[in-house]
This record gives sequence, structure tokens and C-alpha cells, in this order.
Amino acid sequence: MTATISRPKTSNWKTSDIPDLTGKTALITGANSGLGYYTAKALAEKNANVIIACRTLEKANQAIKKLKYLNSEGIFTPLELDLSDLKNVVEVQAKIFDNFENLDLLINNAGIMHPPKTLSAQGFEIQFAVNHLAHMLLTLKLLPIIEKKEKSRIITVTSGAQFFGKVGWNNIKAENYYNKWESYANSKLANVMFAFELDARIEQKKILSLAAHPGIAKTNLFSAQKPNPSPLETFSLELFSPIFQSAEMGALPQLFAATSPEARGGEHYGPRFNFRGHPKLSPTSPFALDKKERGDLWEKSIEILSSFL
Repeated sequence: MTATISRPKTSNWKTSDIPDLTGKTALITGANSGLGYYTAKALAEKNANVIIACRTLEKANQAIKKLKYLNSEGIFTPLELDLSDLKNVVEVQAKIFDNFENLDLLINNAGIMHPPKTLSAQGFEIQFAVNHLAHMLLTLKLLPIIEKKEKSRIITVTSGAQFFGKVGWNNIKAENYYNKWESYANSKLANVMFAFELDARIEQKKILSLAAHPGIAKTNLFSAQKPNPSPLETFSLELFSPIFQSAEMGALPQLFAATSPEARGGEHYGPRFNFRGHPKLSPTSPFALDKKERGDLWEKSIEILSSFL
């Protein structure tokens, strides 16, 4: 099964094409650096109220300080959100409901890549827990406020690693073994499967769920999770560095998915050449198009999250 891509997209879409967002509120996870930072910057420049959700308030406030230096008129709100602990994710719901009337954009951007074997507060492999489970829980907890306005959007950020992911979900606590590359790929596959399944389950299509990937972008994701890379990993990064695009360019697909009138629910956007370039409609892993596999992941995830919903 392969993705059907029928609608051509504008080849040179850029942040100046984002419509005015006055009166709209956006929440971005991991907005203190990389893709999340440039997504926040672009949305604020179009007058959105941007919630900067980070693991600590210190990180959120540091990011806001930098953003305000660039855009003194920007409207930013710091939010502490520790995605490694589902209890903390639940606590965020009240903070959003108490302080905001609506949420027009939820951008599930934060991610962990290739760390040593680590378990979340609830005992799940950390990449699956942070990249998928926590974002799914956050989305479901915030749905009531997202659904207040029609055509609000939920963007879940995946990566090209989804094509290396496997379904089955029988090692999500890393009890049998741990392979950091495989676990990352599985979590990114789960991201796009969740985005598509959520869109399919949204009643009357009042809101949109989409997926996006940045291609190969220069962010601190690798160094943040692996401060002491092996010589082979360092050599690989240096070898492929010339084809990397900037984090600012890498943010364009998720910005397109979040703001473009052309974007549709249940679609997946990435760079024109898959690893770099302006955003376009992008193919996905065949598993993401398989309704049964998506349903199996959904039910497995709901089973895990049931005590937090």
C-alpha cells in the first residue's frame, strides 16, 4: 500500500505566506529550540498568542526572552510540560482550560532521539513515551478546548524514520531488548499513525489532524540526547552535514500544515525533496495507511493511557 498524492502543492511556500493569526492561540511542545522555536517565532510574527511548552519554566522563559528580543510585540505564554511523566501532562489540562478560551493550534513538536536506554516515569521506553504516548494524552485531554472552534488543527511531527518503524508494539517497555534506532523509528511511525487515526475519528470533521516531518534539519535533537556520540556517529554527522537544511527551513512543513488553507486533515507534509526544500504533500509509511494497524495502535495506547484520561 502506498500513499496517493494527487494535489500538487506550492513549491516555494514560506513563512510570509502564513495568513494573519490575530486572535488565535497556539501551543507548541518543545518550543525552546530547533523546529519548535522557529515555529513559535513564525506564528508570533503573524500575531498568534503562542504558548511555549517546555520541560521546565526556565527553558520556556529563556526562549521567550530570545523571541521577544526579535519581536517585542509578540505574545508568548510559558508553560511547564514534562512529557516524560504522564501525570504532569494531565496537570497541564487545567492550566490551559483556566487561562485560555480556545486553542486553535496544537503542535506536537517535542521529541527525543536515540538516548541510552531510559524509562519514563510510568516505566515505558522513553522515546515511545515522550514522542507518542505523552503527545497522544496531551491531545486527548485538550480536545474539548480545541473543538470549541471549527477548523482548529492538531499537528503531530514525525520524521522520515517512520519508514524504518515496525508495528506490533510488543517491546514498549524495552523489556526484551533495547535498540535506540529501532525505538526512535517506532515512535515516529506511531506519530503519523496517531495523526491519521485521530483525523479519521474526529466527529463531523470539525477539526483537523495532520502530520509533518522536517526532512534532515540541523537541530540540537541529536546532541541533546547523545552528548558523547561514538566516532562513527560523529563521522556520519559530518559526512551528511552538507545536505542538512536549517531548523528554520525544517519548520516549514509543520507551519504549512498548521496554517495553510491548502492543508487538509489526514495529510502528511514534508520537504520537497523529502530531506530538504520547501513543503509539499509527502508520502508516508504504508503502516500509516493501514486502518487495522492504526486501530491496533490506538487501542493499545488507550489501554495504557486509560487511568490518565
